[in-house]
Amino acid sequence: MFSTRGAAEHSARKRFISNVYSKSYIQSSPSASGQASEIIYKRLLPILEESVFETQIPHGVDIYSIFMAATMDFIAGYIFGLGNGTNFLQDKAYRDHFFELYKARSDYGFYDQELPSVTRLCRVLGIPFCPKWVDAANNELGEWCQRLCDNISAQAPVQAADTNLSEKPVVWDAVVTGLKKETAVNGKTSVLYPTALLNTRLSIASELFDHVLAGQETAGITLSYLSWRLSQSLELQTQLRVELRTLSSNMITEPSTPRIPYAKEIDALPLLHAVVMETLRLHAPLPGYQPRQTPPSGCQIGRYKVPGGVRIAASAYTLHRDEEVFPDPEKWDYRRWLSPTRDETEDEKEQRLKRQRQFWAFSSGGRMCVGSNFAMHGMCLFSSSFPHKKNQDSSLRLE
Repeated sequence: MFSTRGAAEHSARKRFISNVYSKSYIQSSPSASGQASEIIYKRLLPILEESVFETQIPHGVDIYSIFMAATMDFIAGYIFGLGNGTNFLQDKAYRDHFFELYKARSDYGFYDQELPSVTRLCRVLGIPFCPKWVDAANNELGEWCQRLCDNISAQAPVQAADTNLSEKPVVWDAVVTGLKKETAVNGKTSVLYPTALLNTRLSIASELFDHVLAGQETAGITLSYLSWRLSQSLELQTQLRVELRTLSSNMITEPSTPRIPYAKEIDALPLLHAVVMETLRLHAPLPGYQPRQTPPSGCQIGRYKVPGGVRIAASAYTLHRDEEVFPDPEKWDYRRWLSPTRDETEDEKEQRLKRQRQFWAFSSGGRMCVGSNFAMHGMCLFSSSFPHKKNQDSSLRLE
């Protein structure tokens, strides 16, 4: 729930970064491509390959931990540059420590989110609503992100032409450049002046901390569910391999070539798109309510006239289980998202459009996830590595 000023601040911040999270920018970005190549070929695939070595008995890996690490490295690399980001895939000890901290405080967000003023006051009075170790975990995670920001801030600017483009801190540059421009153009009249412009260091760290956690957790959860769903159908895995082999560069027929498939080609694969979409529908990583406050003049929500200043919410979990839009909603059925056939009827077209309108994994409108294109790109890219094995006839099996 945001005040009018809060909404204006959010809009101003989002303006700085919307370009670098657009689909066209991501698909044409040599930095994103180089970072993905390094992470997949030098970090992720070696771990998957080593898991089936004779020396690794019993075989297997914690795929949830692996995907959480891979998505963290991917988003942190895009934000801070590959070298200034994280290497959770290869640093398992710190990865485990980080995720323990993250999970320890994840069940205690209610009071800070819903009653922030009361919660702060009670902390000052020595009456915390949450265990002290929750605050300690939050503080350590915040300090971790602040160190990442301070490290890159302390470095001398380097021209892109003089360095590896994988080291380009794409999102960091966009945020810093945006704040500098806002200062020069609007100065003290800016809606960001009392917050971001007067407290630049903390503001940047806070902004990018949101990006890091949102970009890592949601995609990692979805990939874990997707690998589980694929593991239950050898036939579907075979179909996906056939589709992936159509890429001009792929990780099945050319596993030794460290070249990432073209983003536009991956985006155009109908089966890959369908399995990712259905996984996001049934296992939305943020299924809970997303509160909003109606404007002072009120608004129309469906057939209801809602007064101003009323708190409302919608839930992806509920929207994605509407039987009128998604028949047999608890069934994981990727065919819901396959491209329409030439003889599609008007009723089938209307049902398809309803599904697209009611898909809410990334929210919608002005508060829609700004990183949705980056998340979809990353999930499709990492999914392309699922079928990769030295033995191409082997299949993904999870127990």
